[in-house]
Amino acid sequence: MWRSTTAVALATAILALGTSGARAECSPENWRECKGKPWVIGEPETPIGEKWWPNPLWGEGDEAGSTNWYTKPEVVMRAVAEADRGKVYRLGRPYEAKMPLFGARKFSLRIPGTPTGGPFGANKVIWHDEFLATEIGQVGTQFDGLGHIGVMIGGPGDKDQMRFYNGFTETEVGDAYGLKKLGTEKLHPIVARGILLDIAAVRGVEMMEAGDEITMADVEAALEKQGMAGFAFEEGDAVFFHTGWGKLWNVDNDKFNSGEPGIGMEVARWLTDEVKAGVVGADTWATEVVPNPDPACAFCIHQHLIPRHGLVNQENMYLDELVADRVWTFMYVYSPVPIVGATGSIGAPVAID
Repeated sequence: MWRSTTAVALATAILALGTSGARAECSPENWRECKGKPWVIGEPETPIGEKWWPNPLWGEGDEAGSTNWYTKPEVVMRAVAEADRGKVYRLGRPYEAKMPLFGARKFSLRIPGTPTGGPFGANKVIWHDEFLATEIGQVGTQFDGLGHIGVMIGGPGDKDQMRFYNGFTETEVGDAYGLKKLGTEKLHPIVARGILLDIAAVRGVEMMEAGDEITMADVEAALEKQGMAGFAFEEGDAVFFHTGWGKLWNVDNDKFNSGEPGIGMEVARWLTDEVKAGVVGADTWATEVVPNPDPACAFCIHQHLIPRHGLVNQENMYLDELVADRVWTFMYVYSPVPIVGATGSIGAPVAID
């Protein structure tokens, strides 16, 4: 009896020891246990890995990130060389109240009076103005600036441990009347060589599905299918992905907002580490795959692109006409609207073939 009881007690103790020594699961509370996850670069000094500041390309204090590429004449002239036919494509969608909007965002335009003013003068001039209430940098075809996404390293409310691009803290950045650092007014106008990858065609579908991750195998297959095998990407290139998800725009907004196909960390690291892209974008609302195959990742590709690398992100693009005409490389032009303290920018990017 003693032997039996002792054996049971010993087994229970060993089991308890093993359980107490088990590695905690990767979670918001145990982010240091996420080491080895694709979005954790190096040692987990922060929830996305080793600290990322100062930026190794652009230096301490920089607020322009990847748009610095477009201050370099050789990058701009590479783009200009693509405009050899003179055909212009609009890559932005019309802004309207019925368009898909993320979360609780709104788009409300009003004309104060009809007409708003006049008549003045013997010629009786009249005019219209508009009043717009919206998250102006985060609706429709829009462009994530460098103050849009950050990482919480410390405890809730510790603004000195909320870090953004180049290590700027929430204390340094945040203000109710506009960001004090990293506003879109700090970004440079963009003239880039654009490269479009038709991933939907590679998959043999009109439209990919939510949760479909674009891989490097897809990138290579798209280049092959488009007659671009061995294409030499260069620093400052703008790389865009066609998934077909844009076909849902104003057709099934609920499905459009429910998730999306997009890039994962494999392609994100290729863009930042190998290409050193200046812009990334897609016909989706986040460019990255949603939901991520790993449920512990919540927009971790955004964090890799923006805080870690300062790579700006163009979302909700209209790419169908480029695909229809099989235009895979072009001159891409976009100037972020320089609203002081804004987190992003609306606007109408164009491609010139």
